[in-house]
Amino acid sequence: MKTEHSFLQQLLNDPSFVNWAKNSNNNDIEYWNNWIANNASRIETVDTAKAIILGIKFEKNFPANYKVEKELSKILPQLRTDDFLIPHSIKKNPFKKYVSLSAAALILVLISWSGNQFYTNSTSTVHKTNYGEIIDLKLPDGTSVVLNGNSEIQYKNNNPRNIFLKGEAYFKVKSIPSTKAKFWVHTEDLKVEVLGTQFHVNTRKKRTNVVLDEGSIHLEFDNGDVKKMIPGELVTFSKDSEKLVHTKVTVATPYALWRDGTYTFNGISLKEVMTNIEYTYGVKVKYQHPQLQQLLITGGVPNQNLKICIAAIELATNTRIIHKDNTLLIQNNLNN
Repeated sequence: MKTEHSFLQQLLNDPSFVNWAKNSNNNDIEYWNNWIANNASRIETVDTAKAIILGIKFEKNFPANYKVEKELSKILPQLRTDDFLIPHSIKKNPFKKYVSLSAAALILVLISWSGNQFYTNSTSTVHKTNYGEIIDLKLPDGTSVVLNGNSEIQYKNNNPRNIFLKGEAYFKVKSIPSTKAKFWVHTEDLKVEVLGTQFHVNTRKKRTNVVLDEGSIHLEFDNGDVKKMIPGELVTFSKDSEKLVHTKVTVATPYALWRDGTYTFNGISLKEVMTNIEYTYGVKVKYQHPQLQQLLITGGVPNQNLKICIAAIELATNTRIIHKDNTLLIQNNLNN
C-alpha cells in the first residue's frame, strides 16, 4: 500500500502523466499508453491518478451548519412548489419527497459552496538573485539548480518539476526511474523537456541558449516542432526572429562555467565578455574606440565581485575601465 501510495504521488506530480490524463500532448500520450501496456499490474493506481487529475479537488472541511440551514431555508420553499419537476414515484410519499428535496437542496448548497472553495495549490515559490549573486538551490524533487546573478526561477509548490526561468541557470535534474517523470523549463522562446540530465539555459539577449552537458533533452517550440539535443550541443533560438542556430561546443567554451564563481574564457571577444557583465551586474558598457570590442580574452575572471571582475578584465586586455554612474567606460591603457 505504501509503495502504491508513493507511486500515486509520483504520477500526480509528473507533468507528462498529467498531459496523458488530459489527452493534451501526443508524445506523452504515446509514452504512457506504451508504459501502461507493459505495466498492467499498476492500472488501478494509474486510473486513480487520472481520476484525481480530471476530477475536482475540495478542501477537507465543510461549511458550518448554520450556513447550510440558511441556504436550505431559501431553496426548499421554491423546490416544494415545483411539483412538475418531481417524479411520480416520489409524489406518492410526501416524507420521501421532503427527504429527496432536502438532499437535492443540500447538494446544491454544497456545490455552490464548494465552487467557491475549489482547491488548487496555486502557491508559488520564487528564487531571485541580485546583481553579481550566485546561489545553489535544491528543489523539492532533488534537482540541483545554480542561479546566476540577476536571474529568477519560479514554480508551483505542487509541481516543482515545471520551472519558469528568466536569466541564466544551470540544471542537474534528478531522474525518477520508477515513472521516468519529466522535468520542464519554460522560457519566453521555448520549452525544455528533460528526463534526467545536466544542461545550461540562458534567456538573455532576447533569445534562449540551451547547452546540453550530458543526457538527453527535447526542445519544444510554439509551432509544435520538437528538437532533440545531444551532449556537447548549443542551440540558440529567438521567438522574435524565429532563427534556430546549432553549434558544437567544447569544454573550453565558457557556457555555464560561471557557476563556480569564475568566468572561464578561451579566445572570447571583449564585447561578448562585457555583455555577460552587463546582464549579471545590471551595468551599461561603453567603448572609447570600437576596435576595443574585438580584443580577445583567455583565462579566468572572478564574477562575484564587480570591482575584482573589472580589475581582472583590465589585466587580461591591457585596458582601463572607469566605473561611473552605473556605466563602465573601456579605454586604452595610457600607461603603456
